Amino acid sequence: MPRTPVVLLLAAVVAALVSLPPGSASATSKSRPTVAGELQKLVAAGTLDPALATRYRDADRQARTTLKRLHGFRHAQLKAVIANLDAAARGGLLIPSRLPALFLTLQRNRAWWAAAPIPAAGQRMTFSGSLVVWQFYPGQGLQIQWLGTFGKANALWMVKGRDPELRRLLDEALGLATQRAGGIAFEYLFRFDGGRPPWVSGLAQATGLSALSRAAVRLKDPRYFEAARSALGIFRTPPPAGVRVATPAGAHYLQYSFAPELHIANGFTQALNGLHDFAALAHDAEGQALFAAGEAQLRSELPSFNTGAWSLYARPGVESDLGYHRLLRDFLRGLCNRLTDDLRRAGGGVPVTAPAPDVGGTPAAPGAATLPDPALYCDTAERFTADMVTKPVLTLTPPATLHARASGSIDYTTNKVAIVTVTIAKGATTVVRRTARVGYGGHAIGFRPAQPGPHTVRVHAVDLAGNAADATAALDVAAARKPRR
Repeated sequence: MPRTPVVLLLAAVVAALVSLPPGSASATSKSRPTVAGELQKLVAAGTLDPALATRYRDADRQARTTLKRLHGFRHAQLKAVIANLDAAARGGLLIPSRLPALFLTLQRNRAWWAAAPIPAAGQRMTFSGSLVVWQFYPGQGLQIQWLGTFGKANALWMVKGRDPELRRLLDEALGLATQRAGGIAFEYLFRFDGGRPPWVSGLAQATGLSALSRAAVRLKDPRYFEAARSALGIFRTPPPAGVRVATPAGAHYLQYSFAPELHIANGFTQALNGLHDFAALAHDAEGQALFAAGEAQLRSELPSFNTGAWSLYARPGVESDLGYHRLLRDFLRGLCNRLTDDLRRAGGGVPVTAPAPDVGGTPAAPGAATLPDPALYCDTAERFTADMVTKPVLTLTPPATLHARASGSIDYTTNKVAIVTVTIAKGATTVVRRTARVGYGGHAIGFRPAQPGPHTVRVHAVDLAGNAADATAALDVAAARKPRR
């Protein structure tokens, strides 16, 4: 029986595949960059030591072998870490300076998910022989938590007798830094809130600036000033490499380099605290200029983060939860104290609110006449403290006319985020009871009364700090309308 054209075509394809030499790219999956292949390219280029490349390849192979033995939740966590590493290889992101953090993350996760207990979501931990802080992000495994790491470093700085640990921690952290934005950066290497790795945080990096600058003075070691100066790169560079967003007033420093439209108040404020610490302790002109540009912008936008009764986490309209409200208050207190100390050291005088020159200019020598006024930050911090002990303000507006068996709504407003319960009763009988967390502003609850007659509407609101308020109104429901004939 003669072969059909389709059979002949299939035979030709099979023959071609069989005749390919070993290692040929016979399929799309084989032509994609791999971790091992990218490591070999670095060795060939002379930028990666062959012995170190072998260690990394072994770690990669061992992690994939372990993955095959895991199941369920543990499998999913290690798989995500390996997937992030594979994505870095495909994206050409396996640069030499990034490899230590990437492969340490791989090794920590391989060891943990093979044998250790499953941690709670968000749990932080350290490992034997190391002071770096890690955190469990469900779906992404264990990841270096840079904000926690530098928070720990600042805590060590505050306690006498912990200098050796402070030095160890910062040296370990610097060994995991990546070349980025013309300097060094402490990168997050996992997917988070829509962002793909590697990304950086102005909040975390600036907290590192504080720790490095304080350590440089305490330990009398200028290496830490040099590292902090190198870490300024992301504050002069726009996203996605950096966190700087230029504004008419100066610059906003992002909490997440992958989200240039998301302006988060607490992260921006802490970025300025870190820049201030470096500029003041290192007497660094560029650090002062970066701080001045950010301070001018925060001065311009901070009022928009204050609703008058609570703080916004981000604009537009995302109110802080209680923890972030306190955090922003504390960061603002920190900025208030720093600027107040600046004025005191300068001998007092009348502060001004005009920004100092931006990066590229030379700031004037600090003096009382050129320093920003701390009052806005001090007053806002106190306002946010008062918000935590002030009851919500409620208004309740029942409809002028509501008929039985007809749909309507009851409007109310609250001046801050709260858990609100709306109760509608006819005499002693509750006919509606609904509870929801609502933000500040106007809201409405739908109501379709079954019977005419007097009703009572009560709104009970409890804000996030536990302060409660009530509003009550009478509602007279008219008889049902007669149907038209």
